Amino acid sequence: MVRKTLILAACLALGGCVTARGDFCQISSPIRLSNQIVEQMSDSEVNDVLRHNRLGQELCGWSP
Repeated sequence: MVRKTLILAACLALGGCVTARGDFCQISSPIRLSNQIVEQMSDSEVNDVLRHNRLGQELCGWSP
């Protein structure tokens, strides 16, 4: 439960109000999670991480 809370906090921090200057590709990086952590996440949390990583693939050329 604690890990799930920490992961959610990290996702919210990445998607929350950012005061850093620069575009998405300069201030973001892929979110990489172990299978064990993904199993503990809700469908909504998994979808948020996938949405973030797919945007990075499209805009920044991140590889899966």
